[in-house]
Amino acid sequence: MDGTLLHVVFDLVAWIAAGLSLLWLKQLTGVQFPSSTTRTLNYIAALVFGAGIGAVLFGTANLWLSNQIGVARSVEGGIAGGIIAIELYKRLAGIRERTGARFALPLAVGVAAGRVGCYFAGLDDFTYGTPTSLPWGHDFGDGIPRHPVQLYESAAMLLFAAVYVACLRRRNRFVIENGFYLAVGFYGVQRFAWEFIKPYGGVIGPLTLFHILSALLAAYAIAMIATAPDRGAVHDRAFA
Repeated sequence: MDGTLLHVVFDLVAWIAAGLSLLWLKQLTGVQFPSSTTRTLNYIAALVFGAGIGAVLFGTANLWLSNQIGVARSVEGGIAGGIIAIELYKRLAGIRERTGARFALPLAVGVAAGRVGCYFAGLDDFTYGTPTSLPWGHDFGDGIPRHPVQLYESAAMLLFAAVYVACLRRRNRFVIENGFYLAVGFYGVQRFAWEFIKPYGGVIGPLTLFHILSALLAAYAIAMIATAPDRGAVHDRAFA
């Protein structure tokens, strides 16, 4: 099976893994997430549309900034596009509640699985790292050992998932309520770090487009956590 086909397979695996993790959360007794309106068709349509546009827009822009030709997709671009679309939809629909709490684990698991597909896709995927002399450097086909940065990212998100689940089992209310923003923030921070060992073109000095996007995602997460409403007084009404 060639790298491109493997990538497609792992994209499917990522969606399945994310879906299964969401189902598992529903079976985790005692964990009550904030109630939300995430099941409406309009909400789902906004999420899918925004994620799709963001993935292609940022992926392709980064390709061009790196003096490459073609169209690309970006996981981080998809996350950013989905967030922007949902926030706009909520504003237009007059929805004030926060709707992402249940999606923290699916996000982490989905990214972890999908990045394995990027690793197997090889050079064509343009997600590999810069050359390295470290013993785990991987030759993607051009005879040059490179950082398997896709696996670094996958391992980082699996670590987040493990810590997140441990906090859920302890019924950590802060983590339950702010899980999605914690996931987005963690993703942004770890992605910012890995960008220094990727062969992407800089936008501001050594900083790439994804450095900037990672910083914005982290800032968004911090702002949302900092402005979270106090749910203590309305616990029985706000959680279901």
